[in-house]
Amino acid sequence: MAVEGGQVLASGGLETLQLAGGWDCYPPCLFTLVLALILSAAATLSCSYSGFSSPRVEWKFAHGGDSQLVCFNNKITASYASRVAFSLNGITFHSVEKKDTGMYTCMVSEDGGNNYGEVNIQLVVLVPPSKPTVSIPSSPTIGNRAVLTCSESNGSPASEYSWFKDGVLMPTDPKSSRAFINSSYVLNQKSGELVFDPVSASDSGEYVCEAQNGYGAPVKSEAVRMTAAELNVGGIVAAVLVTLILLGVLIFGIWFAYSRGYLDTVPEQGVESGEQMADGAVGDEVNSSVFLTPGSDPGVFLPGLLWNTSKLTLL
Repeated sequence: MAVEGGQVLASGGLETLQLAGGWDCYPPCLFTLVLALILSAAATLSCSYSGFSSPRVEWKFAHGGDSQLVCFNNKITASYASRVAFSLNGITFHSVEKKDTGMYTCMVSEDGGNNYGEVNIQLVVLVPPSKPTVSIPSSPTIGNRAVLTCSESNGSPASEYSWFKDGVLMPTDPKSSRAFINSSYVLNQKSGELVFDPVSASDSGEYVCEAQNGYGAPVKSEAVRMTAAELNVGGIVAAVLVTLILLGVLIFGIWFAYSRGYLDTVPEQGVESGEQMADGAVGDEVNSSVFLTPGSDPGVFLPGLLWNTSKLTLL
């Protein structure tokens, strides 16, 4: 399949642009030829010219703010060498791909001279949409905002989206249909976003998204059910009560541990002999665990039962 593009004509230093359909203009020319091709088809972008003794031909590709050279000084660049062939009358794609969609500019100039002409060709590679994927909240709360999204990435040109509820097509303006007059939503067909603000009980149902781009048959997503639910006040109260109970148990546990001395960190002081204890200053308090024989003089240490005294006052 070969598609003819525009022609760049030059004679005696006056350049004329001739596009398909017989349109002529003098540079700078605002006409752009739009070509639509099926994926994997062969395509020739034609750019014929005359009046140049030593023509220098360049092709530039631009898409989404980025640009690169396809042909420089009558030679195909390395990134296109395996897919594109050059001739003095244009460039030929052996098999176009989706990434080839964009604006191509043919620029012809006299090598070392002042003659110059160019033509733009917008190439659109047609790819049918793929099955869209959706994101739908299963149980949004009544009165809150609910966002449903739909997208697919294969279609060229970019797909537009429609939504169906329980098999009925949703209009962009809900007030225009008796079936959706009680709904409050905004539908963006370009992005595929469907926003309920707020969502109501009547919005519960089975939702399907459809993608179409004018090429191939429209494609629908899987059906997903959304059920708008009332605010669970009882659940919130129960959660608050459980939280307070757990907090009370935690506070009681900390208090109990302190009251029993489980959390005290009192360093032990070693006592080598009862004689050293007796030599201490009167009224000093000693923290220790000592062995005392019941009924014996505190100044005399004898083997016996373990008396665990946190404070021992020497008189």
